[in-house]
Amino acid sequence: MARIVGGLGTSHVPMIGRTIAANRQQEVSFRPFFDAYGPVHDWLERVKPDVAIVFYNDHGLNFALDNMPTFAIGAAHEYRNADEGWGEPEPRIFRGAPELSWHMIQSLITDEFDVSTCREMLFDHAGITALDLLFPGHDVPVATIPIVINAVQPPLPTPARCYKLGQAIGRAIASYDGDRKVLVVGSGGLSHELGEFGKINEPFDRMTMEKIVAAPEDLTRYTNDEIVDLAGAQGLELMTWIAMRGAVAGAVDVISSVYHAPISHTGGAMMLIEPAAYG
Repeated sequence: MARIVGGLGTSHVPMIGRTIAANRQQEVSFRPFFDAYGPVHDWLERVKPDVAIVFYNDHGLNFALDNMPTFAIGAAHEYRNADEGWGEPEPRIFRGAPELSWHMIQSLITDEFDVSTCREMLFDHAGITALDLLFPGHDVPVATIPIVINAVQPPLPTPARCYKLGQAIGRAIASYDGDRKVLVVGSGGLSHELGEFGKINEPFDRMTMEKIVAAPEDLTRYTNDEIVDLAGAQGLELMTWIAMRGAVAGAVDVISSVYHAPISHTGGAMMLIEPAAYG
């Protein structure tokens, strides 16, 4: 039977990816962020998940402002990167898990979530950065299922709806007959706003990380406008963390956690959790 073995929330600011590409993790001021991934790598070696479901927000590779789905799920055999406006990147291919994707899609429809299904899907830095942090060296040994959450333009899903999406995906995975060990990743945030170049709300970010562990339902009571006021327009990316926590149900143990500000113009954070029953 398929089961969720853990959940990871992480920032994906491009500065992180550029630092990895330059192999300068030990030279930058936010080295503690990278160092906190040591226990994550040890956990991955011990648990060995074989699928990563990655919640993230698309940055224009798949969806323009005139065609923005609320939720979109990849159902392809593979996913490739592409130019996000910084020049053509080195080509990369990420293996999909289409059978599990289709099972999740059907389960979500049955659960009254009308999701967009993508038979082809480009994978941008928000998802790729998370996988590169998890699996250094560009060798990603797990199958990947990308799930895009609209955090770009209204109408936006609410925190409560994103949490329910995660819960529905958790139920879908539990009902899958295949023997899969699934890691659920929320890639985004925390507080930042590109237009203000430096809006960081450390108290809000730290509160968010505490609530993700102990009381995630509390985060679902915020409105989108309240999150923008507190964490900036791009702070809405914390929806990915909320969806991740919805999937990883019940009590959890924290394997590794870090908060470092600033990373570029963001509050940078990472947290790896696993269901308490597995600890």
